[in-house]
Formats: sequence, structure tokens, C-alpha cells
Amino acid sequence: MLVRNAAASLTLSIFVVPMSDELGWSRTLIVGAVSAAGIASIFIAPATGWLVDRIGPRVLLGVAVLVLGSSTMSLRWAATPIAFYLAYGAGRLVFNSFVQIGATTVVSQWFVAKRGRATAILFVAHSVGMGGFPFLAQMLINGTGDWRMAWFWLAFVVWGVALLPIWLLIVRKPEDIGEVPDGLDYRDSQSEITSESGSDSDARLDAEESAWTMREAMRTPTLWLLAVAGGMVFFVHAGVTIHQAAFLHDRGISATGAATAIVVLAAGTAVGSLMWGVLMDRIPGRFVYVIVALWLGGVSMLFLTVNQIGAALVVAGLFGVGLGGLLVVPPVVTADYFGRASLGSIRGVLEPFVGIGQAAGALGAGIIFDVTDSYVAAFPTFTAMAALAAAVLIFMRPPRRGAAQADSIAETGQAD
Repeated sequence: MLVRNAAASLTLSIFVVPMSDELGWSRTLIVGAVSAAGIASIFIAPATGWLVDRIGPRVLLGVAVLVLGSSTMSLRWAATPIAFYLAYGAGRLVFNSFVQIGATTVVSQWFVAKRGRATAILFVAHSVGMGGFPFLAQMLINGTGDWRMAWFWLAFVVWGVALLPIWLLIVRKPEDIGEVPDGLDYRDSQSEITSESGSDSDARLDAEESAWTMREAMRTPTLWLLAVAGGMVFFVHAGVTIHQAAFLHDRGISATGAATAIVVLAAGTAVGSLMWGVLMDRIPGRFVYVIVALWLGGVSMLFLTVNQIGAALVVAGLFGVGLGGLLVVPPVVTADYFGRASLGSIRGVLEPFVGIGQAAGALGAGIIFDVTDSYVAAFPTFTAMAALAAAVLIFMRPPRRGAAQADSIAETGQAD
């Protein structure tokens, strides 16, 4: 989760201005690589989820890190838009699908009672990379005077940090080595979930006991409300983060100051991950999701007040807190509602909507800038989209096992 940030939109945002200046490419063309990968992930994510359930995450994540490092290194030689799209797109697919689904599924397999907090810790690691990779990229650009060499050296960071831990330490689920989730007897786990999860405890326990399949989950309104809301909030996420450095540059903030703001955003994400993760274990997850969406929408408007470095750091930190919730809450809610049995496959159904949202957000903000020569109109758009997501989530409820199961049985009888 840490090294996937080599392909993060925040990392790319550091390269937008120098690549645009040297290559003569528009900002829309450069950030369009994120959108293209988001569209490609629509087709890749379902297969990724299936592979996580079938072959396990260790092999999948190991191959993913090899591909990520190779794609990052190859950006050094990108001289045409198609070469750039292919190289960055490969790494972005790893970011969007392979690592996102594989890593969060492992954590949800190992933890039930403390799933929110465990997922929060996972995204603290992501937050370190979220701030570390863009800042390192800026330092490499400053030190070498060449954005191409910055991509080259980032590849060695990816391989050096992640390959050995993945191959040596990852186990798909606790039952594979004679353990149980949370290290608890199931009855003890039930007691702890009930005492800590509030009114959503029944949904979490029901999901563990009923073992939803992907087909059953797809018959529930809950899954599709999660999908639509996820696309909307990730529209805001990608639109803000990928254009943040360029927006701050236009506001008179130095390149180093913009990189510092990204580090502060990442620190806010780490704090937010822990905060929202604890809340997920104590109050209904759908309520936490609504608050996160409204938080992101409200803070998006605050970017329009930024005109100096101090304000940039404050607003970036606040947005990071909300972003921490966006990263933690959706995978936890999905696992809480549908259980562990087919979690990878179910996540594979949801992630394409995230990819669509990210593609639309990144490309939409770029188009607004190219047409108006300003990002001013983009931020009210982000706020409106976040409000729509909150409205969708208000109507979401835990899935009802009986209805989905009856439909599945009826279909089986008709087939017979």
C-alpha cells in the first residue's frame, strides 16, 4: 500500500508542470492518463477480485509490485503521449485494482471485530507513501534537474521496499495457518463485535454467518448504492488531488511549497484513517460514510480561499482527514455487509465505479482549466458531487439475506 503511490495522482501532480513545459503537452492530456487507466480498470477490477479469491493475494501483489516498478522506470523514456499513457497506465492499474483490492481484502479476512481499526492502520501506511512519494519526487527533480530521472529512481524505491515483505510475510487468511480472525474464538469475536460496533453489529455478524456470494450480493440494492456513491466521492478525490499541485502553482505557491502541502495532506490522511477507522467499529458505517462525503465536499470549497502557503497547508490537511475516511470506510462497509467468503470478487464489482469516478474527476477538472484557464469552477462541482453521494448513502441499508437468497434459489430452480 505504501509503494503503490508511485502511480498515485498526487505523485503525478508533481510532474504535471515540468512535463507540460518540456513536452508541450496540455495538463488535460497528462492527467488524462489517470482517466484512461480508470476506464481500463472497469474491465480489470472484476478479474482482479476473482483472482484474489482464487489464487490469493501474495502472488497477485508480488507480480503487481514488479509491474509497478517497471512501469515507473519506463516513464523516463516516455516521449510521446501513447508511450506515456501505456507506461503510466500500467502502474495506475496496479494502484487502482491489484493493490487496492488485494491489500484491503487481506486485512478484512484477518480482522472482524476490529476491522475498522485494522484497515485504518493499513491506510496509515498508504498515507506515508502518499506524502513521501510526491515529496521524494520533487526532491529528485530539484536534485537532478530532470523529471525523467526522478521517475527512474522512484522505481527502485518501489522494488526495494515492497518485494520481500510481500513474498515472505503475506498469508491469505488466518484459517490457512490454523488461526481465526482477530485471534479470537468465534463466540468471543461475536461478543466483541456486539460491544463495539453499535447498531451495525447485527449486519457484521449476519454477513459472517451467511457468507454472501458475488451473485447474491449483486442482487441487493446495497451493493449498487455503494457502487454509485463510491464513484461520486472518488470523483472528488481524483479531481482535487491530481490537480492540487498545479492549482497551488497557479496561486503563487512554489513547487516546494506545493510538495509540502501534499505531505501535509498525507499526514491528515493518516490522522483521518485512524479517526474514521475507530468510528467504524463503534457506529453504523453508512453514517460514517455520509459524514466523510460531506466533509470532502465542504473542504473542497475551502481551496478557493488559498492564496498563501499557510492557508494551503491548513486546507490540504483538512482535505487529507476526509480522504482518510474515503480510503478506510468503503472497504470496511463492504466487508461488514457481505462477509469474507467472496470479498475479493465483490470488491471487484465495486472498483470499476471507483475507476469511472476517478477518470471523470481528473479529466473534468482538466477540461475546466483548459476552457476557463482557471480551476475556480471545478471546486463547486466537487462540492455538489459530494453532496449527491451523501444523499445516496442516506438511503443505503444493510443487505437482507433472505430476499437475495430467495432470488438465487428461484433462478436455480428455473435453470434446473
